[in-house]
Amino acid sequence: MSAPAGLLSATDEVTALKARVEQLEVINAALIDRVERASSFEGSAFSMFETAITLEALVRDRTMALEAALAQLSRANADIAEAHSAAESMRTRLRDAIESLTDGFALYDADDRLVMSNTAFRKLWPELADLDDDARFSELAQAVARGRRTIGSMVSPDRWVAERLARHTHARGIHIQALADGRWFQINEMRTSEGGVVGIYTDITGVKVEEARQHARQLAEHNLALQATLDTLSEGVCLYDREGALQVYNGGLARLLGLPTDDHGAIALHDGLVAHCRAMGLDEDILSWRAGPGDRRAAMGRLGDRVVEIRSTPIQSGGMAYSFDDVTDRALYERTLREAAETLERRVAERTRALEAEVAERRVVEGQLLAAKIAAEVANRSKTSFLAAASHDLLQPLNAARLFVAALSERRLALPTRALVRQTGVALDSVEELLEALFEISRLDAGAVKPEIGSIEIDRMLGALRIEFATPAKQAGLNLRIPDSGLWVQSDVRMLRRILQNFVSNALRYTRQGEVVVEVTAHDGFARIAVNDTGRGIAPEHFATIFEEFRRLSHDRGPAGNGLGLAIVKRASEALGHRVEVSSVPGEGSQFAVWVPLGERLREASPVARGRERHEDVGGGGSVLILDNDPAILQGMEALLERWSYRVLTAPSLDALTARIAQGQIAQGAPPASWPPALIIADYHLDDGQLGDDAIAALRDRLGTRTPALIISADRSEEVKAKVQGAGLAMLHKPVKPAQLRALMRTLMS
Repeated sequence: MSAPAGLLSATDEVTALKARVEQLEVINAALIDRVERASSFEGSAFSMFETAITLEALVRDRTMALEAALAQLSRANADIAEAHSAAESMRTRLRDAIESLTDGFALYDADDRLVMSNTAFRKLWPELADLDDDARFSELAQAVARGRRTIGSMVSPDRWVAERLARHTHARGIHIQALADGRWFQINEMRTSEGGVVGIYTDITGVKVEEARQHARQLAEHNLALQATLDTLSEGVCLYDREGALQVYNGGLARLLGLPTDDHGAIALHDGLVAHCRAMGLDEDILSWRAGPGDRRAAMGRLGDRVVEIRSTPIQSGGMAYSFDDVTDRALYERTLREAAETLERRVAERTRALEAEVAERRVVEGQLLAAKIAAEVANRSKTSFLAAASHDLLQPLNAARLFVAALSERRLALPTRALVRQTGVALDSVEELLEALFEISRLDAGAVKPEIGSIEIDRMLGALRIEFATPAKQAGLNLRIPDSGLWVQSDVRMLRRILQNFVSNALRYTRQGEVVVEVTAHDGFARIAVNDTGRGIAPEHFATIFEEFRRLSHDRGPAGNGLGLAIVKRASEALGHRVEVSSVPGEGSQFAVWVPLGERLREASPVARGRERHEDVGGGGSVLILDNDPAILQGMEALLERWSYRVLTAPSLDALTARIAQGQIAQGAPPASWPPALIIADYHLDDGQLGDDAIAALRDRLGTRTPALIISADRSEEVKAKVQGAGLAMLHKPVKPAQLRALMRTLMS
């Protein structure tokens, strides 16, 4: 062990004093020798006296210094003796403390030699008795390995020595060593500041025994839990070790094999299990022993009157695991299913043959239906073509008749005659409405009308209806209320307007007193536009029939409808995909409503002026050129326009007009001043395939100016309408309403 710091400093001081004394003795001897040599050479008594005195003083000083050094040396020796005694006392106490430890203690120096150890350590390793007191650790390890003192040294001595020396060299903590006598030691080694190793050897045998006891208890609990789990399985399970001895089985296996309770002697060995199963009728080799790990195998077999599925699996430790699953009910069920499947297959085959015959029959019927459909489509197209042609041919004389009636109404007639003229106009209006409805239905049925969906400001449409029906409502003595809603919808403006027109016109026609109210509300992305009246109402059994063609209920007053308005509503709403609702209480009134999807608000259009400046009548000086291949229409137009004070020039075609100009019948500036015309009115379909818009374009080229012009035609097709609009021309449909014609003429000629 190292000496205390105080003891080391005293020793150094004694050594320094001894060196000083030796130095003084050398100086003293040198001085004496000098005195002797001086007396020999000089011989002078006085000189010798002086030298003696000087020498005496020097000797006295040196002697005093030597005495002081000797005194200090004596004190240092005393301190050294005291420190040595203290060190021995401390060493004794340290040894006693180490000896009092129950753990083994060992201290090795930087050369790995044993410096100190206690009795517990020497008892742990009795091999130390045969070694030197300062033996190296490697010598002790080799001696322990030779004596087979540890479990590791019993298995592989050289390997244990190498591992033990590596752990000792690193000295980085705790490790466990098991001794051959069953004891366990925990070794904790750490490096000292001088480079040595100090080790503490603690006996932990009791701890290990307790751990083993707890582990055994846990293992037993796990075994009990495993056995309980196995006993809950409906399958039979057993496990054999590598020696073929039964390790575990469950109650399910005992039941399947018919074993007595708590007696498994018959299957205690693997051979016994095989023999027992063969005795019960199992003829499969699924129970054969397989060495080493491998895949699980499965096979079906019979054990007595039961059908079982047996699975065998080699386990990693060299044993075998078997499971027995009773599948008797499943096998019976599968057999029942197979029989049912066979029966079903027979029935399916029979049904398939019947279906094939039915399909063949249906194909014949479908062929007949297809032929009938084609015939119906042809008939429908023929009907549409017929109605279109008939409507055109009927509208031509109807237009002429309206013109003549309008011309008559402009004359001063006797009251009875004027009444007859008025009734004739009403009759013509009814004929026109009927023809228009028939033509519209035929086009809807033929699919010729394609909806053009866009955002519509519903208030503008309702405002137009308010203006259109204000006069009829006033004449009928009814209150018509159509408030604004501020909503926009997604629909076809023309078809939606037609639906609402029919709703309002029917409400006015079949309401005797009270009011007609239009309501617009928004619900879940839709606008519900409803027309309410206070008429007689409709019985619920008539809700479906009123939408059929020419279906009219009884009414009390006013002209009867043609029975086609709601038929048009039905077709238009179906084409638009809008839902129509009807509700009514007989004696109280009815409500017709249509649901229209809400639309996005577009940029606000400029407001429509409620009034317009009235232009001066251009009659009396303006001239109008009329091109129409129907002489009656030419006569009617001429009679009507002359009553309006226009100068009228008529011609059946452009070629006829050109011939008259060439013959000098028409001259510019000649009286009456009808050339050049201020307005051109042309029928769309002229003779020899000539079209009205082409005739107008040719006349404008001849005149060298864009003379105002309009087209009047009985052809209501979308193609004609688009072509006329593309040419930038106004258009009216036959039969022409005189008021509408007069207003348009004023607009074009102003």
